[in-house]
Amino acid sequence: MLYLLCTTVLVASISAHGQPPPSATELLRQFGGAQNGLARYEYLTAVMPLLSGNDKSLAQQLLATVDSELGLYNEAVMAFPFDNRIAPPRATPLPTPDQWQAEDAADAVAKLAATRHIVMVNEAHHDAHTRELTLALLPRLRALGFQYFAVEALSPKDTDLMHRGYVTEASGSEYLLEPLYGEIVRQAIRLGYTIVAYDPENASITDRDTAQAHLLYEKVFAKDPQARLFVHAGYSHIDKTAGNLGNGIEPMAMQLRRLSGYDPLSVDQTQFRDVAVGGLDFGFYSDVASHFSSPVPYVLRQRGSGATWSSDPKQHDVTVIVPPAFERDLDVNGIMKSDVLRREVILPRPPFDPDQRPSWLTLGGQRLPYRISTNLCAGQIPCVVEAHDPGEPDDAPPADRYTFLHGRSHNVLYLFPGHYRLRAWDVSGKTLQQQDIDVVSH
Repeated sequence: MLYLLCTTVLVASISAHGQPPPSATELLRQFGGAQNGLARYEYLTAVMPLLSGNDKSLAQQLLATVDSELGLYNEAVMAFPFDNRIAPPRATPLPTPDQWQAEDAADAVAKLAATRHIVMVNEAHHDAHTRELTLALLPRLRALGFQYFAVEALSPKDTDLMHRGYVTEASGSEYLLEPLYGEIVRQAIRLGYTIVAYDPENASITDRDTAQAHLLYEKVFAKDPQARLFVHAGYSHIDKTAGNLGNGIEPMAMQLRRLSGYDPLSVDQTQFRDVAVGGLDFGFYSDVASHFSSPVPYVLRQRGSGATWSSDPKQHDVTVIVPPAFERDLDVNGIMKSDVLRREVILPRPPFDPDQRPSWLTLGGQRLPYRISTNLCAGQIPCVVEAHDPGEPDDAPPADRYTFLHGRSHNVLYLFPGHYRLRAWDVSGKTLQQQDIDVVSH
């Protein structure tokens, strides 16, 4: 299994109480050795008070990924309010409603992709809201003739993936274990895409983008020069010019354009997103998002010309605005100490309830809330409750998952209509209860 920093380890998780602060290497070793997401969560929350500086920041990043894996989407953003957003160039004025209007991003990107051979969409790894767009684009791009879907975080060692139809814990990084990421791969296979693993396992940070671009070229365009490729990637790998990756690194998109001869349609959705769930957001995101409204990720279309807005046209063709997790998150008067890489954590404002799962999990109304309770947990807290396709094993990503960490006894899963196997399990991975359920649209 690939871990966040390409570290592979196998040791048991231990309690950090009474222990000296672990080094970054030891932190990754213990994290990687934990047998499941809940065990990783317990290790990280136990060791966090011992850490400071860069080691604490690393632990926060790991915890945010685990939160997301456990279905704790608000907590994920709160644990690591990572803000790599760079203010738009001053020459690029922020859009206003008198000149621009919101349009569903999936529909808009599909229109722009009609004549392209490469479409690239990025994500913020710990923020699963940035996976909604890719899921919506899969059927649209397949209908346009896109045959290949390239997935960051997949390992080429999982040679049975296409036949099996879903990822498992051995398929790649823990990103894949988050329910929406698992659903992205599952749906791509069902739609008939050829899945392409392009993330190099042993490349350095300096060489990673070069290796990614060459793997994509060799696996796709060297064999099929007229291929149409959809790429799901992280952050600045989809940039069309150098700069954001530092040290003169040319982004993967820039290098693949040179290798293939095709100019990618580059779609950014990490710059205009909510990075302070339940707290105060600030600056240009609030300035834009407070003027427009949409239940799903959206782009801005210029009135009259029909042009699609990009906050930085040299880097990206399209800027997607990801709606706030909660409407009251937007606060145009908020002031927060910040820098380019990370921001200070602000405690949520009342009456914010982090246990209230965000409404975007309906995926634009496609998924329905299904009520769950700690009655499934047989008296064990913490307890994970998840819904699986009945034909898939426990180590496949579920359709949705929620983790009860304390006394609140009820919550909801968001599920497409269908039949599911509902399973509750504890930190050891033991199944506490299991039952079949049906989710029916009304």
